Amino acid sequence: MSLNKSMHPRNRYKDKAPDFAYLASKYPEFQEHVHTNLSGRAVVNFKEPEAVRALTCTLLKEDFGLSIEIPLERLIPTVPLRLNYIHWVEDLIDGQKQPRRGIDIGTGASCIYPLLGASMNGWYFLATEVDDICFDYATRNVEQNHLSDLVKVVKVPQKTLLMDALKEETEIVYDFCMCNPPFFANQLEAKGVNSRNARRPPPSSVNTGGVTEIMAEGGELEFVKRIIHDSLQLKKRLRWYSCMLGKKCSLAPLKEELRKQGVPKMTHTEFCQGRTMRWALAWSFYDDVLVPSPPSKKRKLDRVRKPLSFTLPHVALRELQMKSRGLDCTGRHPLEAITTLMEKALTELRVLHKRVPCREQEQRLLLTAVENTWIHGRQKRREQMRQLRELPRAHHSTAAAATTPSLAQNSQEDATHESADQQVTAESIGNSAPSVESMKATKAAGEMNQELLEKVAGEDGEIMPECSSAGTCGLKDATSATSEMSSKQPASPGSVEHFLFKCMLNVLQEEGDAMIEMHWVEGQNKDLMNQLCTYLRNTLLKAVAKS
Repeated sequence: MSLNKSMHPRNRYKDKAPDFAYLASKYPEFQEHVHTNLSGRAVVNFKEPEAVRALTCTLLKEDFGLSIEIPLERLIPTVPLRLNYIHWVEDLIDGQKQPRRGIDIGTGASCIYPLLGASMNGWYFLATEVDDICFDYATRNVEQNHLSDLVKVVKVPQKTLLMDALKEETEIVYDFCMCNPPFFANQLEAKGVNSRNARRPPPSSVNTGGVTEIMAEGGELEFVKRIIHDSLQLKKRLRWYSCMLGKKCSLAPLKEELRKQGVPKMTHTEFCQGRTMRWALAWSFYDDVLVPSPPSKKRKLDRVRKPLSFTLPHVALRELQMKSRGLDCTGRHPLEAITTLMEKALTELRVLHKRVPCREQEQRLLLTAVENTWIHGRQKRREQMRQLRELPRAHHSTAAAATTPSLAQNSQEDATHESADQQVTAESIGNSAPSVESMKATKAAGEMNQELLEKVAGEDGEIMPECSSAGTCGLKDATSATSEMSSKQPASPGSVEHFLFKCMLNVLQEEGDAMIEMHWVEGQNKDLMNQLCTYLRNTLLKAVAKS
């Protein structure tokens, strides 16, 4: 999934990706790395180092007027991602275009941060480098772009960060430092062994960095901790210290380290480009700095989240509307009928629900699931039948008349659940077709017995027998059972403290069909909402099949 829409708002590539076809027509050195895919779109193979280098050099030339050279054996930066970092530094230092002084720790062969900062904002840079090849290329790139007055590239000893680089400049106060630290601790991590989630796809681009650019003892975590250690000694020599991170898991321990050291100001952000995510951390010892707010935790929630949904075709709506009339549904609109049927199913499942005001031509329910009652429903019904069979038969003829037909009805219901498209016929109840009077009696007795079963069902779905004073054992009084259940269940979904999940169920009209959507609100497990959605869909479809 592309994350370009989450780029920094001022990033020029946020809403307008580079036009490879146009760039290829303008720059012959880039054209040889552009191919046309089956859909006719111009594409670049990001696993080819030459192609990545050609793209970076072309974008810097086209969009920033910068001409650079990069060896293939050294890190080739991507322009949109580096531009995100530059814009965030602008936010850290109030975004003013007046001359500012910054330090780029490990500038690399491209010297891209100083070149962008100097050419865009007129910033002065001290760019440090430990690698001989990177130092030579960085120096040459600064000179050929005529930025030597703004960018000073210095060669520093191995493992030098800030202390040694600033020991000769005791009076200069810098506004910020930037750093793209080595991400990996060893070769195995650099190759993705034991450092990458097995479920993630392999990287979409090639890694061309040299040893000093991609690896350091302890990886990025220890590298940044060394910068934090230097900052504790330098303190107000820099207004802002910052680093970019390649692993999100590094962010929390580094923030904890800053808190432990008593650093008063800190913030962080995310850098997004294509399928690549990076994180950045900044801290300051100044009290008067403006601290940019970190990314909101709601950012991911703000992304368009598709609800769970299913569609009922218009041919099924009339059948469902007729089905709902038996449930005292007075509404003439099909959406009202569907909502009524789902309310019945939710009541049977003991899923708390209430209607929510909404616009016309729409129905809306707020659902609160307290327990998972929609899984293994057939098993639970069979267990109820088994327990019912084991109950001693009451001597009263009404109890006998109520019990026997119920078994036939429940057997019929199980047969229906075994195959959704199997029609229930008279043969599924007995070998001989019953008379009309017996069928009516069976139906009435079955409904009465089913009502009793529902009323005496406990929280775990078991039947609760109760013995009378006369010594006969019968079913518990339905009135007392109903009052007990009502006392245990909250009157409103909003009054529940412990629940599995909450969701909003919408019933919408869509070109004659009905669309049912379930929007996640909060809870423990989204898979449970998916299961309930499937259950409701099957319930409605079975209701159509039985009509």
